Amino acid sequence: MIALSHKICCVILVICCSIFIGCRETPKESNTPNPTEFEEPISDLPIERLNLPEGFTIEVYADGLDGARSMAMGDEGTLFVGTRNEKTVYAVQDFDHDYKADHIKVVDSTLEVPNGVAFRNGSLYVAEVGRLLRYDNIESQLDNPTEPVVVYDDYPTEFHHGWKYIAFGPDDKLYVPVGAPCNICDSTVSDQRYATITRMDPDGGNREIYAHGVRNTVGFTWHPETKELWFTDNGRDMMGDDIPPCELNRVEEVGQHYGYPFCHGSNIPDPEFGKQRPCSDFKSPVQEMGPHTAPLAVKFYRGNMFPEKYKNYAFVAEHGSWNRSKKVGYRISLVELDGNEAIGYTTFIDGWLDHESQEQFGRPVDILILDDGSMLISDDYGDAIYRVTYSGDKVAMK
Repeated sequence: MIALSHKICCVILVICCSIFIGCRETPKESNTPNPTEFEEPISDLPIERLNLPEGFTIEVYADGLDGARSMAMGDEGTLFVGTRNEKTVYAVQDFDHDYKADHIKVVDSTLEVPNGVAFRNGSLYVAEVGRLLRYDNIESQLDNPTEPVVVYDDYPTEFHHGWKYIAFGPDDKLYVPVGAPCNICDSTVSDQRYATITRMDPDGGNREIYAHGVRNTVGFTWHPETKELWFTDNGRDMMGDDIPPCELNRVEEVGQHYGYPFCHGSNIPDPEFGKQRPCSDFKSPVQEMGPHTAPLAVKFYRGNMFPEKYKNYAFVAEHGSWNRSKKVGYRISLVELDGNEAIGYTTFIDGWLDHESQEQFGRPVDILILDDGSMLISDDYGDAIYRVTYSGDKVAMK
C-alpha cells in the first residue's frame, strides 16, 4: 500500500513538472517577427542611374509599396504610407534598426484616395477625398486595427485635385488643403473652400480657411525658425510647354490669396480669368519653379548628417510633368534661401527620367527626415521608398 502511494506521488510530481516546464517555455506573443522572417527589400530599380552630389548615397529603404505617396512616422518607429489610387495605407517597420524595412503591413485597403497621413499622440490620421479618419493606438494593433474614428466628413467629394496632403502645424492644428475641382475655374463661386488650405483642431472643430487662391498643393511644411507655413502649388495646364510656372509659397498671415485662378506665378494673368483681378492683388511666390514640374513635398533640413549648408535650403520633390511635349521634373530640387528670400534653384537628385528616351522609372512624391539625419523619399511610380545618406568621402552608389 505504501509502495503504491509512493508510485502515485511520483506520477503526480512528473505531471506537475511537465506542466510547469511547458508553461515556462511557452513564448510570449509578439508583434515582432523572428529575425529569420525579415524580408528586406531586393529591388531591381536601376538606382545607379540617379545623380547625387559627391558624398551622398541612395539606397532602397522599402519596395513593393504600390503607389507609395505621403509618409508619417509613428512614435514607435512605424512608417505609415498613404496611396492615391490603390485605396491602401501601409505600415512599414524596421525591426532590426538597420535602416532597411523588413516588414510591411496593410492598415486599411478599403479607402477612397487615402493620400494624406499624419501622426499625433499615438493616433494615425488619414485623409480621404471627402473625410478625415483617425486610427487610435494604431502601433499596438497593427495586426488587427480597429475601425477608425471619423474626425470630419464634410469636405467636397470631387476627385479632381481631391486627394489631400495633411500635417499638424506648430499650433497643433491639422492643416488640410482643398484643391480646385478643375484645371482652371473660379470654383469659389459654388464653394468657398475650393482652392484653399484649411485648418482645424485635432478633433475636427473650429475649421477655418487659412490660405486662398491655392490651385493644388500636395505638400507643405513649417519653417523651423519662423514657424511660417511654406507650401508648393501646381500650376494650371493647357497654356503651353513653358507657362505657367509651378510655385513655392510662404504664408505670412491668415487669409492671404495666392492668385488662382486669376494670376499664375508672379505676374502671368490667366487668359480666361486674368481680366477680373490684377496680379498685384495677390501674394507672389517665393520661387517660381519649372512649368509642369508638379512640385509636391517641401521640407527644410534640420538633421545633423548632411553638410551644414543644406540647412539653408528647402528640398522639393518634383513629381514630374504630364502636360508637356518633353517631360520635366522627376527630381528632388533645392531652393536656396537667404532668410525668406530665394537666391537659387538647383537640382539635388535626378535620373529618374531619361531625357533622351523620355522614359522614367520613378516619380518622387514625399520627403521625410529621419532622426539620424538621413532622408526618405517616396516614389509612387517605382512603388518604393529610398533613403539618402551622406558619408563625406565617397560618391553615391547603388
